[in-house]
Amino acid sequence: MDAKNRFETRTTFALSRLEWLGFLAVSLVLAFQHRADIRWGVFVLLFAVIDVIGYLPGAIAYRRSPDRRVARGYYVAYNTMHSLVTAGAIAGAWALFVRPEWALLALPVHLMGDRALFGNSLKPFGVAFEPATDPHYAEFEERRRTVFPGHPSGPEPASGSGPDPVEGTHAVRA
Repeated sequence: MDAKNRFETRTTFALSRLEWLGFLAVSLVLAFQHRADIRWGVFVLLFAVIDVIGYLPGAIAYRRSPDRRVARGYYVAYNTMHSLVTAGAIAGAWALFVRPEWALLALPVHLMGDRALFGNSLKPFGVAFEPATDPHYAEFEERRRTVFPGHPSGPEPASGSGPDPVEGTHAVRA
């Protein structure tokens, strides 16, 4: 995945999830080490608020929608609440206006758990709110498999450059 090719192979997606799993493990170890210091009501509140605001309204709207389409606002709410930036802002505001405390670990535990265990990240507009393979992506994956069978990055042209069989454009491969 790069700035021009915003898709991940199964391997790069697994490696990304492994990185998130490392952050989840650190958060869980810290929570375990400081379990006696955690205000568990605050922990549960902070853990739950992410989905209560960011996921549940969109999930309900998705299930109630006959064509499984939901308004963009549900995506915005999901992405806002599942953002590491938002979690940092919540933690910073909580530490400033309430107090710094170990219960704030609920935020990275939730977000890293979503990414590492479930493979969920931010939701782009134009794909189903609930995970489902987009038919255009399935077609792309199938074309990529048939163009580059048996090799994760595809065949290397002899000169190091040539037409890109997936996009039909000239591309240089490293």
